[in-house]
Amino acid sequence: MNAGLITAATGLTSPWSLNVAIIMIVCNLFAVAIGRFAIQKRGVGPALPVNVPGLFEGFGWAELLATASLGHILGAGIILGLGGTGAL
Repeated sequence: MNAGLITAATGLTSPWSLNVAIIMIVCNLFAVAIGRFAIQKRGVGPALPVNVPGLFEGFGWAELLATASLGHILGAGIILGLGGTGAL
C-alpha cells in the first residue's frame, strides 16, 4: 500500500499548546460539574486519600475516574474537531 495514501487517511493532530491544555482542563471541569449533579449515589466506593475542594465533596475513586474519563473524551473530540477545522 502507498505510504502517502495512509498518511492522507490518518489526518493530522494538533501539537500540544497552551490552548490545547486549557480546552482539556475546561472539558474535565465541565464533566466533573455534570457528574456532581448526575451521579445519584456518590461516595459509595473507596474515598479519595486527600482533602478535596467543595466541587469534589462526596466523590470517591469511581466518581473521579468516571468524570475524568468523560472529560478526556469530550476534550479529545473538541481538540480534534477544532484542529481539523484549523481553528486551533
